[in-house]
Amino acid sequence: MKPVRIGTRESVLAVIQSELVGDYLTGIGVEYELVKMKTTGDKILNKTLDKIGGKGLFVKELDHALLDGRSDISVHSLKDLPMEVSEELPVIAFSGREDPRDVLVLPEGADEIDFSKPIGSSSFRRRIQIEKLYPQARVESVRGNVQTRLRKLDEGQYGALVLAAAGLIRLGLEDRIYKYFEPSEILPAAGQGVLAVQGRRGEDYNWADGFNDKKTEREVLAERAFVRWLDGGCSSPIAAFAVCGDEELTIEGLYYDDPTGKWHRESITGNPEEAEELGIRLAKIMKGRYE
Repeated sequence: MKPVRIGTRESVLAVIQSELVGDYLTGIGVEYELVKMKTTGDKILNKTLDKIGGKGLFVKELDHALLDGRSDISVHSLKDLPMEVSEELPVIAFSGREDPRDVLVLPEGADEIDFSKPIGSSSFRRRIQIEKLYPQARVESVRGNVQTRLRKLDEGQYGALVLAAAGLIRLGLEDRIYKYFEPSEILPAAGQGVLAVQGRRGEDYNWADGFNDKKTEREVLAERAFVRWLDGGCSSPIAAFAVCGDEELTIEGLYYDDPTGKWHRESITGNPEEAEELGIRLAKIMKGRYE
């Protein structure tokens, strides 16, 4: 069997995440090689994502490499993968979930937020929840990879950052975390903490069954169905977080009504076998509050 060519963004975090899939392949006796590339989203750092086309800009180049045969699979942070995925490039596996929470990061040596400076976050979802937790805060966009954001923080451009725990943990930077926000405080993005393995239609990916985490799959199918039904893009303040047990799946959603500026959270519980239907049901219920 030829080595599996894994398409990945060239950032340190993306490479580490792709190597997690590579380690699984090695463990089952399959060789792999990384095909690294810089995406449009990595190149344009002076504008917010909603101004340049959304999170699809982080996967476009990887998609092209898969379609033209330069790679065999792509590995993505699931929260960066657009809600609508091409039938030509199906998701063939979901990893087990790393810590899904958002976290507060302070400048090195600090022990409290300096509210004279902005809290850095490029996510509207995070912003509206941060402002509720810290009414005195000013939230401003921060772009770049994790290391770049931390550098800007330590240089004094921000009083704090709000980031995903999963990325910091995978980078070995867990010691930079000052506070974990429970989902009751800041609801995570759909798919946060999960890796998605994307393949090419018609290819044999039987090996992926052993990598796929069924519990996580049900959770993220519910979360993504919720966001997709509400047409939530990368900058949309829509969030969803599901927890799957043996007999029940509970999904909580955050919905922001743009015309009114109002937002609320709600949850429902149902059959794990009906994960996507459950996500859509919650989306309909919540949107109905404003109609």
